[in-house]
Amino acid sequence: FQLSPTQINDILRAGELCHRTLDLNGKNASSVLRFESNQLASNTPIEDRRSAATCLQTKGMMFGVFDGHAGSACAQAVSERLLHYIAVSLMSRQTLEEIELAVECMKPVLPILQWHKHPNDVEYQEITSQYFENLRVYWQHLLDLDTEPGFSLEEAMICAFKRLDSDISLEVQAPQENELMRNIALQVAFSGATACVAHIDGVHLHVANTGDCRAILGVHEEDGTWSTLPLTRDHNAFDEFEIRRLKKEHPRSEEKTLFVNDRLLGILMPSRAFGDVQLKWSKELQHSILDNSCDVEALNIYQYVPPNYHTPPYLTAEPEVTYHKLRSKDKFLVIASDGLWEMLSNEKVVKLVARHLTELNVQKPQVAFEKPVNLGYMHSLLLQRKNRGIASLDQNIATHLIRHAIGSNEYGEVDQEKLAAMLTLPEDLARMYRDDITVTVVYFNSETIENYYRNNE
Repeated sequence: FQLSPTQINDILRAGELCHRTLDLNGKNASSVLRFESNQLASNTPIEDRRSAATCLQTKGMMFGVFDGHAGSACAQAVSERLLHYIAVSLMSRQTLEEIELAVECMKPVLPILQWHKHPNDVEYQEITSQYFENLRVYWQHLLDLDTEPGFSLEEAMICAFKRLDSDISLEVQAPQENELMRNIALQVAFSGATACVAHIDGVHLHVANTGDCRAILGVHEEDGTWSTLPLTRDHNAFDEFEIRRLKKEHPRSEEKTLFVNDRLLGILMPSRAFGDVQLKWSKELQHSILDNSCDVEALNIYQYVPPNYHTPPYLTAEPEVTYHKLRSKDKFLVIASDGLWEMLSNEKVVKLVARHLTELNVQKPQVAFEKPVNLGYMHSLLLQRKNRGIASLDQNIATHLIRHAIGSNEYGEVDQEKLAAMLTLPEDLARMYRDDITVTVVYFNSETIENYYRNNE
């Protein structure tokens, strides 16, 4: 089945999202210039999710990529909820008190986040009020601490990740009259998701990672070359630190069975994730929840206790947090699900983004040169663009990366036939050749970063 270049573009561009940060008052310009994002499904429906939001009560912007497994339910819930938990963890005691008072008096609550969403981004409308109630219980807990919450950003991110995972686990254990709510809670808890979230406030960049999504920085060195700075480690069986951590947490008798065929207990690739309660709960708790009026098949819940399941939990959602102080040579941040990194190396991704930036800069000024613009001039411009080939097609860098991830030949060039073939694979085959891919690229405002150092020297 042949796809025309236009059809290929339509498929690749369907999930595009772009947001430019507005500098309203000329002061405190954000260090985020803009971000571009896209997704391409391999599973139906896609199991990846993404989030982007500006924090309204604290400073900063947040970007998240979430890679679901055993269904999309957990990734969906985490993408809707995690940024709220982080934002609440960062709020001052006074702000939390104001929000709590508003809820008590049934008055409008201060908005916490301004979301930057794609029109197709789905939301669990039915369960939003339940999620809000549990978020409220969390901020009440923070208020009960009797002191200014005073989390550092790293602590806030770790606390938010762990608290949300704990809530996911408790929600499915709580008695629930509403069958729809109960079914959603079951699907969320028994599926799983890895998560990578970046928080950017001025020159302060924090990345919290649980699992095998990945974040890297593209750095433009003084000599004009580009280098790559990884900000996360993949949490899986190929990471020595993770192997050591798990061995430390379980008896020596289990050393040989913790990882089987490079998977945690022979089941899961990532060694950290949200949800996946079948690798966290005791066998007894799993049985009591699932045997209690639950149609496991209808809910697509994967029920399997591995043979060497002795000392749970084997899985944690606790993230590893990396801090990086942005420099003017740090030009962009790429966060993506493992579907991208399986196809392209960190260095290749940085090279593609850098080349794309150069190309866009080359394209821009030419249009303004000759006035009045005549047809001959337009024709020559179009010819130049055509000669530069497929690379100049994509305005959105995330699309450009996805195009290369699935369509590159052995020379690193996009092969139209391969691209068409990869996009028309039948559903059951697609998963064997490519995973869901989600990419968000955040461009930094070098001028703002330079001003920070100028004013703080």
